[in-house]
Amino acid sequence: MSEDWAAVAKAIDMRVHELGWRQRELAERSHVSQAIVRELQHHTVERRRSARTLEALSTTLGWHPQHLQAVLQNRTPPHPDEPADDGGELSTRLDALEQRLDEIFNRLDDVQTSLATVVDHVQKKR
Repeated sequence: MSEDWAAVAKAIDMRVHELGWRQRELAERSHVSQAIVRELQHHTVERRRSARTLEALSTTLGWHPQHLQAVLQNRTPPHPDEPADDGGELSTRLDALEQRLDEIFNRLDDVQTSLATVVDHVQKKR
């Protein structure tokens, strides 16, 4: 699938002008560095950007979170009211967090058991 970074630049540039903002304002509102906003808006450096960066810019510009991603992939951007599709990423991340929490709970149980053994041993020596 080809990526159209020039289309992303054009979309950002047009929307920033519509809103009467400067790059600095977009950067501050979206929490994306001004250098990255500049590179994207003027298409000066073409490199892969994180989905979160494009999502932050899309949302800040009043678009659907996947708007710029759709523009990048030459697709019609979703309407701002459409639910966001994370492609299962959120579910995968939650599963990983649950697994990690289970590991932490198991370790804590082991520590608690070991600590109880030490306390029993110390009390018996007194």
